[in-house]
Amino acid sequence: LQKIIFSHSFIMMPRYDFNSLGGIEMNTDSLHRQLYATDASVYRILPEGVCFPKNKLDIVSLVNFARENKIPLIPRAGGTSLAGQVVGSGLIVDVSKYFNNILDFDAKAKTVTVEPGVVRHDLNAFLAPHQLFFGPNTSTSNRCTIGGMVGNNSSGTTSIKYGVTRDKIQSVECVLHDGSVVLFEAKEMEECFKKGSKSDLEHQIYQFFTEILSDPDHQKSIRTEYPKATVHRRNTGYALDALLNDFTDHKVPMLNLAKLIAGSEGTLGFVTAITLSLDDVPPQESVMVAAHYDSIKKCLRSVAPLMKHPLYTCEMMDKTILDCTKNNSNHAKNRFFLKGDPQGILMLELRAHTSLELNKQLNSLEGTLERMNLSYGHSVLRGKEIDAALNLRSAGLGLLGNIVGDEKAVACIEDTAVPVDQLADYIEDFTVLMGKFHQSPVYYAHAGAGELHLRPMLNLKKNAGVKQFKSITKAVAQLVKKYHGSMSGEHGDGIVRSEYIALMLGKKNHSLLQEVKRLFDPHNLFNPGKIIGPLPMDQNLRYQPERKEPEVNTFMDFSADQGILRAAEKCNGSGDCRKTTTDATICPSYRATKAEKDSTRGRANVLREVLTQGNTSNPFDSQELKAVMDLCIGCKACASECPSNVDVATYKAEFQYQFNKNNAIPMRDRIFAFNFGISKFIHPFRGVQNTLFKTPVLGYIIKSALGIAPQRSMPKLHAPLDRSLVAKKTAGSSQKVYLYLDEFTNYFDISVGRDAYELLVRLGYQVEVLPASESGRAYISKGFLKEAKACADQNIARYKDIVSDKTPLLGIEPSALYTFKDEYLKLASDKKNARKLAKNCFLIEEFIAREITRDHISPNAFTDQSKNLKIHAHCYQKALGNPADTFAMLNLPKNYSVTLLSTGCCGMAGSFGY
Repeated sequence: LQKIIFSHSFIMMPRYDFNSLGGIEMNTDSLHRQLYATDASVYRILPEGVCFPKNKLDIVSLVNFARENKIPLIPRAGGTSLAGQVVGSGLIVDVSKYFNNILDFDAKAKTVTVEPGVVRHDLNAFLAPHQLFFGPNTSTSNRCTIGGMVGNNSSGTTSIKYGVTRDKIQSVECVLHDGSVVLFEAKEMEECFKKGSKSDLEHQIYQFFTEILSDPDHQKSIRTEYPKATVHRRNTGYALDALLNDFTDHKVPMLNLAKLIAGSEGTLGFVTAITLSLDDVPPQESVMVAAHYDSIKKCLRSVAPLMKHPLYTCEMMDKTILDCTKNNSNHAKNRFFLKGDPQGILMLELRAHTSLELNKQLNSLEGTLERMNLSYGHSVLRGKEIDAALNLRSAGLGLLGNIVGDEKAVACIEDTAVPVDQLADYIEDFTVLMGKFHQSPVYYAHAGAGELHLRPMLNLKKNAGVKQFKSITKAVAQLVKKYHGSMSGEHGDGIVRSEYIALMLGKKNHSLLQEVKRLFDPHNLFNPGKIIGPLPMDQNLRYQPERKEPEVNTFMDFSADQGILRAAEKCNGSGDCRKTTTDATICPSYRATKAEKDSTRGRANVLREVLTQGNTSNPFDSQELKAVMDLCIGCKACASECPSNVDVATYKAEFQYQFNKNNAIPMRDRIFAFNFGISKFIHPFRGVQNTLFKTPVLGYIIKSALGIAPQRSMPKLHAPLDRSLVAKKTAGSSQKVYLYLDEFTNYFDISVGRDAYELLVRLGYQVEVLPASESGRAYISKGFLKEAKACADQNIARYKDIVSDKTPLLGIEPSALYTFKDEYLKLASDKKNARKLAKNCFLIEEFIAREITRDHISPNAFTDQSKNLKIHAHCYQKALGNPADTFAMLNLPKNYSVTLLSTGCCGMAGSFGY
């Protein structure tokens, strides 16, 4: 019975009758409740359901339904909140899928009006032809939405130049608790009372704020207890200080409650439209100075004087982050600008419209660095060098956060901000404080904004870790208060920090915030448990403390991650898999459906839920898990593009193997998995097969029976290529290489295999071809892991004594060749020789690119004919190799012009697209 209830989502009956909501897309099944139980924080709360509104009328209907049925509404978009803002026990309202239109744009006035589900990157892509952009720039800007940025009052690396989200909001349209729709925008006080009577909610709201902002005692309390005005990143509680500034800084008192909505985390009303002010795109001329320091103290003492320059960014990273990239071959090349072994680096960016103006700024900045005499040197970076340095910083943070085991970098004190001129003193005190908790600080800061991002290493699966989680947060809150700073600079209060708002702002101000919440939301419908009436920060955690860790037996070896469960737990919810930019592949299925279940994060979360919450002997026998894994095409993008390297393609292979134990295997899966054997058997009759597939009617019937789209053409079956190449002997004067003929190349793409052979021979290499063998890729893609293991063991035994660094194995098909370097390490019986073979396997273009750098191949060997070539790189090459190798190889002919396209996945992974 437990198995049936857990496995079949239609058994789950909702506690509320959602039928009255009509056409609003609604999901109350256990799958969607699991998917939306977490965000990028440490919290987990199962909601009652998830809905996807399409317009303002849907939001009004939802608010009325919530009020009448006493069910909370939790607004959600990208789900990248670090403080637990978008988890809750009510109804999750996901605005990202449909509620994402640009409503109005005025290029002359430099304003744009958007719905809350518009992604920041997409907005700026729309604005780019007009030379305008929305300035606040979070690290999640390619998947976070404007609604989420308003909720958190987000800022990012450029806030020292362009301000925070609150600075850019002109107006906000909101649905209030009574279902009324209001527009909050800048108004003089007289105008605030023109509309409505005393019973009108909007009128009551304006009356309330007029009274408290006019009260000298309240003014004094707000100015005394709120963070100093010089802390421009401040997001603790509701922004009464911002309202007070507008109210008192004008001859006629002004009030713009849109500034209150910014940073309110959806707790006061439901935002349906936002009007933003825009900036001109940054000047094109740019330079970055990377100042080097032998101590963190000197580094931070430099910040205040350097901020007197017109910097666009002022970011800090320390030795720990830099050292994470030392032994990583992918990132070591980006360390070119480092001088010596710095304890800290300040990355200072300048921009200007002309190179003359930029050089003036640069000379002035360098002069300041020399006069201060705090740094021991600096590097000047331009163009792609700037991107490389920024990539190094991002990579270091990613590697730092990608830690195996139960101890994780936990977000709780990662968002503190203090006055810039006190940052150095604050960090000295901070370091002492962390020492008391036996924590070694890692310094990563938006230094120019006085904001420090640091996460303590904690094991929240243990009571001791949870206790320290709370103790550290409270101690840091007290320290931040001492410096009149903000406990949250840009990540929000959420669950993790809300219970410290009274400490940060004082009891009197906290009482005012409670009145604000009661006025806007007397029924506590809007995102309860955040800011006011907070949920305890040490409860509702993603992991049950002191739980007995489930023992999950797998066929593949996941020991490098301490098991498949901990592999899934590496997902930190950052949502990189939801980005749709052209500079990435991850995640093809999400790009197609825009459904959370089809994202890497969604799959990892459901896998974690199933493995920890299930009560069956085979936890993988789950319909929820089948639903999320179904559209994964095994492209491997998540293995490299996810900052935590969550390799869902591999997890899916394990799932399919385990699921197949309890369930019938579809005939199409068997046919494609065993394609090599089938091809080997029927190739003598290949003419019949090829004719059948080419015949419209018969081809349609066969494809339909195999579950193949009728529009797709089938690859032509040929006589096996290995028969003509194995017997050939070459006598090149250069080194010997082995050419691997995979299952697809040997029977279908034989012309490519033959050309690869001829190319190597004509370049002077001794090429040997052994009889074709299966890589196991097709087996892996369909979950036939025993058969894949047999392939791995066979190939390792075949090549272990002949393949070496002097006689490498070269492959043609990326998904086949990279099986040797990836899955074999998890499947093979002989791990030692599997690792040895993996080190000496190369794609043919990787080998040729390497030979070019060694001057073993020259352009003189190739044509001087002119050609324009465009490369669509294979997903496996992107994930496990480097498309730059193909680019380098094709650039060798003198007159070839080569472009590496920014493209996503073409679907040719796994069983070659089927």
